[in-house]
Amino acid sequence: MIESRCGIICSECKYKEQMNCKGCVHISKPFWGEQCPVKFCCEDKELSHCGQCSSFPCDLLKQFAYDKEQGDKGKRIEQCKKWAFES
Repeated sequence: MIESRCGIICSECKYKEQMNCKGCVHISKPFWGEQCPVKFCCEDKELSHCGQCSSFPCDLLKQFAYDKEQGDKGKRIEQCKKWAFES
């Protein structure tokens, strides 16, 4: 089941319940208030997640995946690969 556009596993997020977040595939705007450029890019291209994109993994996704504060060392990229394989 696809939980996000970028490959984050929302069910593992510590903010999910606290912020009553339904995940970016089910909301128009993230709880932190800014439009997520990865979500916007996927939806603009009418893709379910980044793994379906011909540019995967793009620089934007890599920037998010390897960000020193918010990144996950590429875990989300691997998740998108799994979702792409499953579809």
